[in-house]
Amino acid sequence: MMASDFSDMPCLVVEREVSFSLAGLCRACGSDRRFLIALVDEGVLQPSGADPDNWQFSGQCLRTARTAASLARDLEMDLAGIALVLELLQRIETLTSSLRRAGID
Repeated sequence: MMASDFSDMPCLVVEREVSFSLAGLCRACGSDRRFLIALVDEGVLQPSGADPDNWQFSGQCLRTARTAASLARDLEMDLAGIALVLELLQRIETLTSSLRRAGID
């Protein structure tokens, strides 16, 4: 696959040290405030800060929020389904990483 083959793919590289406010995360992942607050209430996203106006989200939260938004939009999943899929994807990623480190892939 050539680099030009990736031009249609939406991609955003974010350093782990970056953080987003709730409004910034909304803009970055194209979701509304209510949806992201619901993801926090469901335990899908874990911001630092006492309340939504002071929340800070890590760079990893952007990936999670974008995936969650895609699941909600494309597959019409509810929050419980989104939380389950994201948990299973994380487990798969962890297991795949363990297999690679062990030289089994």
